[in-house]
Amino acid sequence: MSHINRFTAEDIYNDPFGYTYEEYSTVLGENAASDFYGNIYSSPKKSKYKTIKSKEVLRGRDTNKYVFELSDGYCIETVCIKRRTGTTVCVSTMVGCPVGCVFCASGENGFIRNLTPSEIVQQVIFVEEKVNRIVYMGMGEPLLNYDNVIKSIHILRDRRGLDFPTDGITISTVGPLNQLKKLREEHLKIHLTLSLHATNQTTRNRVLPHMKSYRIEDIVESVLDYSERHNRMVTIAYLLIPGVNDHMSDVKQLGKWFRNKNVLINLLQYNETNYQGIRRPNKQELVAFRDKLNNVGLTVKIRESRGGKIKAACGQLVSKRNKRSDNQQHKNKMSSNRSYKTQHIAKTKTNSKKNNPKKHAASN
Repeated sequence: MSHINRFTAEDIYNDPFGYTYEEYSTVLGENAASDFYGNIYSSPKKSKYKTIKSKEVLRGRDTNKYVFELSDGYCIETVCIKRRTGTTVCVSTMVGCPVGCVFCASGENGFIRNLTPSEIVQQVIFVEEKVNRIVYMGMGEPLLNYDNVIKSIHILRDRRGLDFPTDGITISTVGPLNQLKKLREEHLKIHLTLSLHATNQTTRNRVLPHMKSYRIEDIVESVLDYSERHNRMVTIAYLLIPGVNDHMSDVKQLGKWFRNKNVLINLLQYNETNYQGIRRPNKQELVAFRDKLNNVGLTVKIRESRGGKIKAACGQLVSKRNKRSDNQQHKNKMSSNRSYKTQHIAKTKTNSKKNNPKKHAASN
């Protein structure tokens, strides 16, 4: 990795979950790297090197939601979903979100900052459950925190560490085009889900207002390119909104795009947030729309929503501890803590603001 030499031994020892073994060995030397890396990952849940801490765990029948506090006082939410085949952890990639999807609460407090690779990796490590699938579907848009997300995947996959299988990792994205094209060229072969939710530009602009600068046709083409390049089935997440995106014209367009392609359509129901402009479809409406899509040759699954009772379902993740009125308190907390670790994180926060994806989207 070309940026290895920017790191120092002090950086690694202060935040060891943010680096691959290759980075360890380059900076520390092979012997020290082998010893330290082995100790870090031999029993990671007992590690004294945490930079996130669990503030609260909300427990449902088959879903648990963790509220993790970061070193600067901000909070994120992480969800574990228990299935017959194991446990899936849904990790966050940002504090807040810049995309502004009307059905999602994660951007309620705006975009605050990107998570570091270490903060992403630690979500996987410090949940109580044994995890066999990771989905980047929590707070934030993963591909707008591209470098940190990709690095976190390399760390998770590192054979000397967690050795997590690539086949068990999924990125869910609204489809920022430049980053989609970069992802196509990565040698990762992870699973990809596109949150589409519309079949024409006007409707998508209404549902995902901060994605207006990207043509829906170009996004679809890029996702299909990814599927062909990596020989992977891609998933199209489609939130059914009665009266908005459930017309026969939508059925025909989805068929035109995805018939005879390696694509699964996931039909979703709206999970209630503070936004009152969407009606949740009933089961009959979901089944009727699924049948129409089946009739035009598409493979469709109605995805069961889980965790609604503890506000852990898709679109519901937002930490009340990140309200704008509390932001100054968090900043004061940061400035009063003079440890090297906190100064390092503060520097990361400053750099992330320079690359604020919300400003980027506005300038396009």
